[in-house]
Amino acid sequence: MESKFIGRDRQIKILNDFFNASTEFAGLVYGRRRIGKTELLKQSLKMNPEIKSIYYECKETSEENNVESFSDILSEALNMPPLAFKNFESILSFLYRQSCSAKTVLVIDEYPYLRKVVSGLDNIIQNLIDGNKNDSMLKIVLCGSYVETMQSLLEKENPLFGRFDVIINLKAMDYYESSLFYKDFSYEDKVRLYSVFGGIPYYNRLIDSKKTVRENIIDLIASPSSRLENEVTMYLKSEISKMQNAYEVFEALAKGIVKFADILAQSKVSSSPALSDVLDKLIKMDVVEKKSPINDENNRKKSGYYVSDQLTMFYFKYIYRNLSRLNVMNSDTFFDRFIAQDFDESYVPKAFEQVCTQFLIRENQKGCLEYGFERIGKYYYDDAKNKKNGEFDIVTECNGSYVFYEAKFRSSPLDKALIWKEIQQVNACGLSCRKYGFFSRNGFKDIDEEYKEDLILYELQDLYE
Repeated sequence: MESKFIGRDRQIKILNDFFNASTEFAGLVYGRRRIGKTELLKQSLKMNPEIKSIYYECKETSEENNVESFSDILSEALNMPPLAFKNFESILSFLYRQSCSAKTVLVIDEYPYLRKVVSGLDNIIQNLIDGNKNDSMLKIVLCGSYVETMQSLLEKENPLFGRFDVIINLKAMDYYESSLFYKDFSYEDKVRLYSVFGGIPYYNRLIDSKKTVRENIIDLIASPSSRLENEVTMYLKSEISKMQNAYEVFEALAKGIVKFADILAQSKVSSSPALSDVLDKLIKMDVVEKKSPINDENNRKKSGYYVSDQLTMFYFKYIYRNLSRLNVMNSDTFFDRFIAQDFDESYVPKAFEQVCTQFLIRENQKGCLEYGFERIGKYYYDDAKNKKNGEFDIVTECNGSYVFYEAKFRSSPLDKALIWKEIQQVNACGLSCRKYGFFSRNGFKDIDEEYKEDLILYELQDLYE
C-alpha cells in the first residue's frame, strides 16, 4: 500500500508553479539524505499528469552504465523502440529535440554520482539549457544529497551559475509537520517522538502507532541491529572523510559543551582550524547550527554550536558512548539504566524549547501573533549586581522591543508563584519586556485574571491545534 504524502505544501506550490511556467527551464533540489527530496518531486509530478515526466536516478558507476540505464528508461517513457546513445550529452540533446511540442520534465536524481564520471557535465547542461530555451519545452531538475556538491553548482565560478529558475534547499520538517506522521499519539508523546526522530520523513514513517514511545525508541535506535542503528554514522561517513574529529565534536556537543574554545579543549581536535573545518562541514550538512544571542550577534565568544538534528543528538548522547553496553545488555534494561531518567528530566524538556520556538515562528509567519517579531533566539544577559551571566533561550525582538518566553515541560501546572519568579529573574537582568510568555505542558493554575494581562500563556494543545 502506497504511503500518504505528508506536508511540504510550500515546496509543492513552488514546484507546481515551476512546472507550469512558460519561461522557466531549470530547477535545483537538494538536501541531506532521507529528507524527502525524491518523494517531493514525485508527488509534484503526480499532481501534474498532463506534463510528461521522466525520472532518472544516477548510479554510482561509469558513464557508459548510466547511459544504458537511462536509455532504457527513456525508451519506455517515450514509447519508442530501444534507444542507443554514445554518451550522456547525446541523450540530453535528443530529449531537448523531442520536447519541442510538449512540456516535459526531466529529473536527474543523485546528480553528484553522474557528475563524477561525466567530464564537464555542468558545462554540457549549461550549454543545452542556453541553446534550447527558445525552442524546447523541456525542464530539467537536478537533485542530490551531497549538499556541498549541490551548493557548488550555485557558485559564480560554476557554468550553471544563474541558470536555475527554482532552487529548493530542502530542510527537515518542523515539529508540527512531523507530528502528522504520528497523529494517534498524545501531545506529550508527540514532543517526545520529535525529540528523537526530528523532522526527517524517512524516520517518522518508521514510527509504529501501535507501540509506545519507549517501544519505538528501543526498536528503532536503542537496541542491537535496530532499523536506525547505523543511520547516523552512515550519513556522516558519506559526507566527511576524517570521521574521528566529527565524532569527538559530537560527543562534546552532546554533553552540552557549546562554545568554540570549550569544544576544542574537550574534543581534543588538533587545532582551531581543524575544528573550524569540521564545524563548517557539519553546519553545511544541517546537523549542527551556530547560534548567537539576538542582542549581541557579532560577538563570537558568545556564539554557541548546537546539534540541530534530533536523531544525531539522541545517538551521541545515549547510544554512541554506550555501544559496548548496548550490544551485551537486554534492551529494556539498557533503556532504563542509560536513557530513561535523563530523557524525561533533561532531554525532552530541552527539545520542548525547540518545539516552542518553531511554534512561534509558524504563528509569526501566519501573522497570528499580537506581538510579531523580526528576530527570535537566545538573549545574553550580564547581571553585574549578582555577579552572574547567562542566556534566556526564547526571546523575540521587534524594533528594539522584546518578549520573553519560558517553556516548561513539567508534570504539574505552572502557578502564579513560579511565573512571578521567572519574571523577576528577567527583570533583574535588565531585559525590558513588553510581555512575558509561558508554555506549559500541563496548563496553568491560580493565575489571577488581571495578572494575565501581562502574560502570554500557551498550553501544549495550542501548539498542535
